[in-house]
Amino acid sequence: MDTCKFVHYMIDESIDEPDQKSDSEGTGKRAIDSQDKDGQDESSRALVVADSAIRYERMLYPPQYIKCDLRFFNFSVLGNFDIVMADPPWDIHMELPYGTLSDDEMKALDIPSLQTDGYMFLWVTGRAMELGRECLSLWGYKRVDEIIWVKTNQLQRLIRTGRTGHWLNHGKEHCLVGMKGNPTRINRGLDCDVIVAEVRETSHKPDEIYGILERLAPGTLKCELFGRQHNCQRNWITLGNQLDGVKILDPLIYHKFYQYYPDGNANSKHPRL
Repeated sequence: MDTCKFVHYMIDESIDEPDQKSDSEGTGKRAIDSQDKDGQDESSRALVVADSAIRYERMLYPPQYIKCDLRFFNFSVLGNFDIVMADPPWDIHMELPYGTLSDDEMKALDIPSLQTDGYMFLWVTGRAMELGRECLSLWGYKRVDEIIWVKTNQLQRLIRTGRTGHWLNHGKEHCLVGMKGNPTRINRGLDCDVIVAEVRETSHKPDEIYGILERLAPGTLKCELFGRQHNCQRNWITLGNQLDGVKILDPLIYHKFYQYYPDGNANSKHPRL
């Protein structure tokens, strides 16, 4: 709620008298009666967003992460997510300060196990723009939108001498948006498709993207692939081979993960053998 630009209302369950009225002269009528008139569980906490739709909150967790090699990781232990974001180490045929994955390795990733109905945000650059579209299609997504990150320097001026680009210096990056199935728990039309933000170290994406995705699907656990420690965010579970071990707080994911990886080593190709 602290990242959303809209006004929210929450049920106050501390009120003992269901018929108690609010001060209509001072603050207006209450958005929702504290009594559950439909006979539903009164312990449920509901959020009323600007369009008066009710969304039930999921338990919010601190940052969670798993150090693993995504080429071999069993994605099915994580369950399903409304939002998945990935910043892959594409092989863009340039010298980079980190290892890359081949085109075939990218296509073979078990991304479909992460979503039934939801959105994939896939960062691409250079030749990976076409490869990224191909991967989305292979993984079962339809490309529906795109976010542009316009890069600035410390003086907030447009970068004209980017570090990438074979023919022109790249002063921007693209994030392809793919949709799978029929996602319904999504707030559409809240944000712009352009981010203007300062460049930091190599492959460090702007923090503004997390605010956009939280407003798109507030209160839901999200998944980031190929993340590093600085990517770890509250209410996200981050996967990558540069993370500091394993930290899982969600009991459902914790149980499934350690059932499949008893020793907690997610880099094992055959953990049960």
